[in-house]
Amino acid sequence: MSAHLCELGRQRLAQLHGNAASNHHTPIELARFAQPGVAEKTLTKQLGLSSDFSGCYVLIEQGRPFYVGISRGVIKRLRQHVTDKTHFGASLAYKMASQTVGHQLTRDEAMKDPQIALAFAQAQQRLIAADVAFIRIDNPLELYLFEAYCAMQLDTADWNTFRTH
Repeated sequence: MSAHLCELGRQRLAQLHGNAASNHHTPIELARFAQPGVAEKTLTKQLGLSSDFSGCYVLIEQGRPFYVGISRGVIKRLRQHVTDKTHFGASLAYKMASQTVGHQLTRDEAMKDPQIALAFAQAQQRLIAADVAFIRIDNPLELYLFEAYCAMQLDTADWNTFRTH
């Protein structure tokens, strides 16, 4: 029985990956999520969606996927990546800045450091220049599994480390 369930799981992940791959061919500019004065509701409508949604997103730079993320509110999360000024909301930009500068500071201390703050702003500009593709996934278990599956399939190990704190 467990082998059958594993096969069903593998098939479902492959199906979701196929759906995501077709979305990957029509990515949109992440800069759309950084528009000043454009909130999530307006952006959601601009994208032809009725509401924000649970799903997986892939950040793409020069046609190459470099990061896979998940959220229960994809539109809001993508806005956070490119507009939030904290290490919580813009965690990928913080991670990129930390790798650029290299430091042993706490996150709060690091965000007050001028060199890291500059690297953080530059990382957000890099993200704004990227593209994004996303797929709706309502089932929480599928969502969590799909993030890891997609990160492995797209080889985004530079930024998707899955290390715990």
